[in-house]
Amino acid sequence: MAQIDIIGSGHMARGIAVRMLQGNHKVRILGRNGNQTRELVESLGPGATGAYAGSAIESPVVVLAIPHRETKTAILEYGSGLDGKTVVDISNPIDYTTFDRLTTAPGISAAEETASFLEGRADVVKAFNTVFPKTLETGTVAGQPLDVFIAGDSETAKRKISALTAESGMRPIDAGPLRRARELEAFMLLVMGLQVNPEHERFNWDTALKILP
Repeated sequence: MAQIDIIGSGHMARGIAVRMLQGNHKVRILGRNGNQTRELVESLGPGATGAYAGSAIESPVVVLAIPHRETKTAILEYGSGLDGKTVVDISNPIDYTTFDRLTTAPGISAAEETASFLEGRADVVKAFNTVFPKTLETGTVAGQPLDVFIAGDSETAKRKISALTAESGMRPIDAGPLRRARELEAFMLLVMGLQVNPEHERFNWDTALKILP
């Protein structure tokens, strides 16, 4: 049984927490909105606890379930508390007003930015950016386990997140080094563009990616 600290109390925080709890792990939600955090923890039930944003990090795995634009602020806020941790970046740096561009500079991913902010103090893993809250809560798509693409430069950190993913009923797929997050994030720009396009009636926020044999 592992413990995971999840920074954020929104829909993705809920989805990831549900899956981790299904894997018999414990989660702690660190949210800035007290009422929202309390409601989330209460709805998650046994195995879930909550704390205010900025509270001391207690877990070896920290999930940044926050928008890309808030990552640097969160890293500064938690400071040395992130040292030695495995930090999971789930963000998609997309312009949500148009869904037609990434907000990162060319040649770098949001996950690589996260790693640069941490300056080597923690291992950064890209994961969960290709899944959505509702499918996370069910853990399946078309009756099959969700695929979770994982990228990172630390093999130990990737194995750790892969194990948590598998134990939570999903299929981890090693996508390679952290720079592969560029392709994972860019692909989600395409996917989200299809989801919001009214010409594609069957694509919506319940869509999930699955690689089939």
